Amino acid sequence: MPAGYREVARRTVAVDGEAAELVRHERTDGRNAALGGEHFSMIIAADGRLKGFVRMDLDLVGGRLPTRQETQAIAMDFLRDAAPDLLPVLDISWIEPHDEPLRVTHNGRMEDLTLTGMKVKMRNTADGLWMWVIVGADSKVMVFERDIHWISFPGRRGTEKWLHDSWLAEKGHSLRQS
Repeated sequence: MPAGYREVARRTVAVDGEAAELVRHERTDGRNAALGGEHFSMIIAADGRLKGFVRMDLDLVGGRLPTRQETQAIAMDFLRDAAPDLLPVLDISWIEPHDEPLRVTHNGRMEDLTLTGMKVKMRNTADGLWMWVIVGADSKVMVFERDIHWISFPGRRGTEKWLHDSWLAEKGHSLRQS
């Protein structure tokens, strides 16, 4: 967990029909605290396995993105530590820039910004599920998700988006314990 964050919510959720826990951390100084704002959230499977996390931080806006080669090296180092079971079964589909929305307050006004990172999109060759690592402008992982079901037709994600604030708001989910 990044320094300067504290846990603000923890709840049981279902990910593809299996129990998991969603844990959300927000900045200790309260800056941009709310859905769409700065946070570090993670999904932990019932067996303790990290299913994913997102680090949405204003400090990641702008800056030089790592090259594709740097991004791949950072992603593989991360997987070696956080999800070594994926290394022998992954197939990289592509490495490209990827945008994530961030809502912040500047001078008393809400402003929508974009965090851009380099996304390594991969497929698990053993089970056909998708995974990705997104590396931010600080050359650290800002998003990791694994075991994502993809529905070929109509071409959309089937797995719930518990780490995505826009999805939480759309579905009317509270961040608090349920």
